[in-house]
Amino acid sequence: MTELVLSNARIVLAGEVIRGSVQLRDGRIAGIAAGGTGVPGAHDVEGDHLLPGLVEVHTDNLERHVMPRPKVSFPMQGAVQAHDAEIAAAGITTVLDAIGVGDPYGDGFRSRDQSALLEVLDRLEAAGSLRVDHHVHVRCELPAPNALELFEPFQGHRRLRLISLMDHTPGQRQWTDIEHARVYYTGKKGWSDAKFAEEVRVAPQRQERYAEPHRRWFADFARSRGVALATHDDTTLAHVDEAVRLGASMSEFPTTLAAARHAKAQGLATVAGAPNVVRGGSHSGNVSALDLAREGVLDALSSDYVPASLLMAAWLLRRDAGFSLPEAMAVVSHHPARACGLDDRGAIEPGLRADVVRVREVGDQPVVREVYARGRRVS
Repeated sequence: MTELVLSNARIVLAGEVIRGSVQLRDGRIAGIAAGGTGVPGAHDVEGDHLLPGLVEVHTDNLERHVMPRPKVSFPMQGAVQAHDAEIAAAGITTVLDAIGVGDPYGDGFRSRDQSALLEVLDRLEAAGSLRVDHHVHVRCELPAPNALELFEPFQGHRRLRLISLMDHTPGQRQWTDIEHARVYYTGKKGWSDAKFAEEVRVAPQRQERYAEPHRRWFADFARSRGVALATHDDTTLAHVDEAVRLGASMSEFPTTLAAARHAKAQGLATVAGAPNVVRGGSHSGNVSALDLAREGVLDALSSDYVPASLLMAAWLLRRDAGFSLPEAMAVVSHHPARACGLDDRGAIEPGLRADVVRVREVGDQPVVREVYARGRRVS
């Protein structure tokens, strides 16, 4: 039996913050007590906050480590280890590693087979070398001819937790503003204006030939296998209605307030980007995540491309959107866990996984001091 008592803490529970101690035993939260403790050997956290371990449902951080520069590939095991360490240091104890399958243009990172991730995760886990709990979120680029082929290795794997339906075609959803799309594709991808214009011209053909059949196939697969389904960049009420028909449980990164309101009303969990909160707005000109929070239509945040942003954003929800600390922490722990079917984590509560984060407020920023995953210190 392994046991640890974290004492002299400000414990963030579901509806309140109390001063007391938390007992961790055999990977679970065994008890919570208000006030001081006389347990010999208790670990004094010096009045710092104890938060539930953060749950990350959509991060591209692993892709950044696998391809640290354009057209530069890094070995998958080294990339996973670096990603795992960064995730843990950010206070994230459960991560859905997002892997994109399919590239309509055939020349990007997501046009390749990424199934080596599965073998690497299993190997590192067997060796006791993963700090946090890793699941897989497969992002399916619907207009890509090879989306089904690249998805095949993930189909029956135990780590598959979430499928998202994506379509980054210029002129719709995230790229409804064609000029924003032009800046992105000519800047980040290095396209010429002529190439961009040609891709916009042929986009409707890809939509008809691939996007719609793939949308139905992935939705049917998720439903039949009990895998959570998300739609991506919902912009209109029609997009949300389609998500409901497909059986989605969450609407990731709705681009308009109207879409987010409708998703919330239809029972979908709305997920926005934590970098959007930290930066004070969307980098692609879409709705502000803080506006969603103030309107009461924000359920969860994702760190997207900056792991450290998740905890920072929770603090900003408290400062700038009127959330209590328990409410803000639910947005980055309890709510995302429930949205993807993880019922054994996301709160400091007896019986749940012993995933807790020690945080000290320095100035007005949260600083992670210790991270425990299943009762074991990992950062």
